[in-house]
Order: sequence, then structure tokens, then C-alpha cells
Amino acid sequence: MIIIPAIDIVNGKCVRLSQGDFAQQKIYSENPTNVARSFEDAGLDHLHLVDLDGAKEGKVKHWDIIESIASKTKLKIDFGGGIKTEEEIARLLGIGVQVNLGSIAFQEPVKVKGWIRKFGAKRIILSADSNNELLAVSGWQNQTEVTVMDFIKDYVQSGLQYATCTDIAKDGMLAGPNVELYKKILSKIPSLKLIASGGLSSKNDLIELERIGCNGCIVGTAIYEGLISLKSLSEFNSSVNSVSSVRNKTTS
Repeated sequence: MIIIPAIDIVNGKCVRLSQGDFAQQKIYSENPTNVARSFEDAGLDHLHLVDLDGAKEGKVKHWDIIESIASKTKLKIDFGGGIKTEEEIARLLGIGVQVNLGSIAFQEPVKVKGWIRKFGAKRIILSADSNNELLAVSGWQNQTEVTVMDFIKDYVQSGLQYATCTDIAKDGMLAGPNVELYKKILSKIPSLKLIASGGLSSKNDLIELERIGCNGCIVGTAIYEGLISLKSLSEFNSSVNSVSSVRNKTTS
């Protein structure tokens, strides 16, 4: 399982929201690039980067920050927040950033499925954000009547490999991830490479998510509030990857 630290951007700053509420935000840094460098310096190699202003307004807003982090670190970045056009996707992929699509995937599925075929299933991640197992879009401001299960399943049938699922009720609350939701998704869609997000607060949470078969885990507030150190995350990441490497060699 891959450990993926998160940076959420509002007004150019690194923030965390509680349950996706813009009125409940806490600023952790004025410089997201420096935060990204701290992750890299600790030995982590992935980053989940979200433009919350872009998600709310429906277009990517903070290109300067995206390009700064991409050029000044070697982190494997996946980015989401307001992506609506093929030009934006091509620009992001051109600087080596994986694309995370949520609202547009709900609003224009035919177009997005075409992008998956054109750009490749390994370069596009579906963002399926859950509010009581129903899909929420537009920076979590709008609730749909579509279940996250049906949303993901439809895309997997069209060739999708990766999906991020955030439980909004858990996000930023440090109350533990929604393990039952992730188990349900993986049992119904076993081919999916699922990235869990929301509520993680301890190493035990990491162990449990790895045990049920999550491909990755996004860690945000727990880092910024000092509940999990970057060193321990890096060590966990290395130990899990080492075990996976041994398993692959044994079965090959």
C-alpha cells in the first residue's frame, strides 16, 4: 500500500478543512512547495495535491503551485480540483502529474471515458467522494443521488484502474477511516486499485487499510496535527513495499 501525503490549497496556502467545509479551515503553511519538499525529504515519494478553489469554481486556479511542486520535487503527484478540459489534462500530464477527476466524471461521463482511452488508464484516477455512500461533487458542495459504488463500477467497466474514495464525514475529523465502506467497494469491485482517504489518525489505521487490500492511503490532517510523523509514514511505506516485493518474487 502506498502512503500518499496530502496538500489542499485555498488562496495559495496549505490548509485542511473539516468535512469539506470551507468555513472550517485551518492554515498550516503559506508555502505549499516547502511542505511538499518536507514530504520528499522524509523519504515519501507520492503526493495528493488538491486545488480546493478550483474544485469550488470549476477550473484549475493554482497552476503556479502545481508547476512549482512538479519542478522542484521528484514526488509522484496526483492532482484534482476543477479540471474540466482536455487542454488542462494534457498540460498536467505534460509536467508529469497524474490527473484526479471527480465532478467532470459525474457530469460528462462519455467525455471522461474518452479521455481514459486516449491518455491511458494509468494516468487518470477517478475521484469518488462519499457522503453516506452517495457521490458528492463540486468541492463536496453538491450532493447527488448516485452511489459511489455504482459510479466506480461504471468506470471500471470502461477500463478505469484507480479510484480515490474520500468519506466526507470522516475527512479532517481524525476519527478513523471508513473501513467498512472500503471493504464493501473492494468486495464488489476486486480489480479496482482503491485509494482510501478521510479520517486516518494512527498507524493502526494504516495497518487495517493495508490488510483489507487498499492500493493506497491518503494522509492529511494526522500529519499536520502531529499524530503521525513523516518518519513513521516513510518507514511504514518502505516496510510494506519490501514485503510486497518479496511476495511478488515468490509468486513469479
